[in-house]
Amino acid sequence: MSETSRGDIQLSVISPMYNEEPTIRDCAGKLIEALKSFDGTWELILVDDGSGDNTLNIISQLAENDQRIKIVSYKQNRGRGYALRAGFAHCRGRYVVTVESDLTWGEDIVSRLYSQLLDTDADIVIASPYAKGGRLENVPFKRAFLSWLGNRILRVTVSSDITMLSGMTRGYKGDFIRSLPLCEDGKEIHLEIVSKACMLGASFSEIGATLRWAEAKKGKPKRKSKFKLAKLVRSHLLFGFNEAPILLFGSIGAAVLAAGLILGAYLYFLHFLKGEVIGHRVVLIITTIFLVLSGLSMFLFCFLAYQIRDLRKEMFKSRYEMLQRPAKPGD
Repeated sequence: MSETSRGDIQLSVISPMYNEEPTIRDCAGKLIEALKSFDGTWELILVDDGSGDNTLNIISQLAENDQRIKIVSYKQNRGRGYALRAGFAHCRGRYVVTVESDLTWGEDIVSRLYSQLLDTDADIVIASPYAKGGRLENVPFKRAFLSWLGNRILRVTVSSDITMLSGMTRGYKGDFIRSLPLCEDGKEIHLEIVSKACMLGASFSEIGATLRWAEAKKGKPKRKSKFKLAKLVRSHLLFGFNEAPILLFGSIGAAVLAAGLILGAYLYFLHFLKGEVIGHRVVLIITTIFLVLSGLSMFLFCFLAYQIRDLRKEMFKSRYEMLQRPAKPGD
């Protein structure tokens, strides 16, 4: 089979994985079978993110007899973002779908995302358990609640109707995702993609989908989550503050200013309504002045942060447009 040039492949499916030895043969096998029924040219890119177990050997065996299955591998574990970026760099499809290696979104998720890309002509299609028709099944309450709450907050920061910003299971126009400058190595890449796509005015669509964790069967290994709560919360909060500075500076500033005004109202009440001399309440007066000035300063910082954010976005758009310009002879 001759090598297919970029653009001749209709669909690229990218699946990053790390230490998936117990389940990868079964999951990747099901994914391959689903793709074999796809009516068009396709490729499956399995990215081994520096696994320390037998994952690479297993997927290499799966790829031996089918040139449509590509293996991307490197020795050191670099994170999901790095793995996805490696997959984007190697994919050639007009459309690109990224999926979890354990098929928690179902075996038909690839065809559903692909169909939505064609039907809507969106740049990005996102699978969401929070969109109409979507749901969570067998997901621990703590994990489900944090996911729901986090996505609700993140939704505000990007001023979008997207209900699932933190998920990997998505479809993209190939040329768009390959042209998007990305740098995140961890799971923050999902937020980075949405943020930069919004800057460029990209179009989004969502499909309601079921995120289902399989119940552990007797004699089979129990699913182990690679979810690192503290790190993920910290990174997502930083993203939120960066996208919407008012969440940090505005909320703190409002609280500090409100405290100062309350103390000021108390001093006003003592002096003007009760006739009390308040000159001896030095600490209270200084505290009031400090809180009011601090609150106003926080609002000023908030204003400056928005100016910096808007400048960063303009610089990114300018850089992106320059990268998309065709090179002139002699450049």
